[in-house]
Amino acid sequence: MIRLLSLVLFLAIWWIAALFAGERLLPDPLSVLDAIIGEARSGALFFHLGATLARVLLAFTLAMTLGTVIGIVMGRSRLADRLADPWWLVLLNLPALVVIVLAYIWAGLTEAAAIAAVAVNKLPNTAVTLREGARALDPGLDEMSQAFRIPRWTAFRHVILPQLAPYLAASARSGLSLVWKIVLVVELLGRPNGVGFQIGIAFQLFDVTRILAYALAFTAIVLAIETFLVQPFERRVSRWRLRPA
Repeated sequence: MIRLLSLVLFLAIWWIAALFAGERLLPDPLSVLDAIIGEARSGALFFHLGATLARVLLAFTLAMTLGTVIGIVMGRSRLADRLADPWWLVLLNLPALVVIVLAYIWAGLTEAAAIAAVAVNKLPNTAVTLREGARALDPGLDEMSQAFRIPRWTAFRHVILPQLAPYLAASARSGLSLVWKIVLVVELLGRPNGVGFQIGIAFQLFDVTRILAYALAFTAIVLAIETFLVQPFERRVSRWRLRPA
C-alpha cells in the first residue's frame, strides 16, 4: 500500500513538473506511456530491451562469479589480500568511461569487449564486499566443520555460504543497478543496438519522450528482477538467521 502511494505521488509530481517545464523538456506520463506502447507495437522496444538485458545478465554473472571467488580467497588469505589490494584500489577509482574506451580500443567494437568492460567495472565492488564477508566468518563454525571432517564442498554450502548470504545479496543488489547503467554507456559508445543505443539516437533528435520511454521500460525490468529474484533469494538464504535459538 505504501509503495503504491509512493508511486502515485511520484506520478503526480512528474505531471505537475511537466506542466511547468513544457512538453519539449519534460513530457507528461501519458505521452511517455504512448511512446512505450508505440515502440512495443513496432517490436523495436522488445528487441533493444532484449539486447541490453542479455548484456546485463552476462556481465553481471561474470562479475559476480569471479568477484565472489576472488573476494573469498582474499578474505581467507592475508597474503592474497595484500597482493590484490592495490589492484582493487586502482580499479575502484578508475572511471568506468576509461575502462570502456580502453576495452574498445584494445579489443575493437565487439560484443566481448563490451561485456568485459562492464564486468571489470563491477568486479572490484563484488570482490571487496565478499572479502569483508569472508573476514566476518565465524571461526568456531570452521573448527566445527574440521572437527567433524565435513567435506569441503558440504562445508562451503552449509557453513560458509549461509554466512556470506547477506554480502552476496548486497553485492547483487548494488551490482545490478550499477551494471545496467554501465551497459547503457557501453551501448551508447559502441554497440549497434540496445537501450543505450536508442537513447543516443533520441538525444541527437532531442526526443525526450523516447529517452524516457526506453529508460523507464528497462527500469521496470530491473525492478522486477530485484523484486522477484534478488529479494526472494536474500530471504531464502537468510532464513537460518531468523530461526530461534
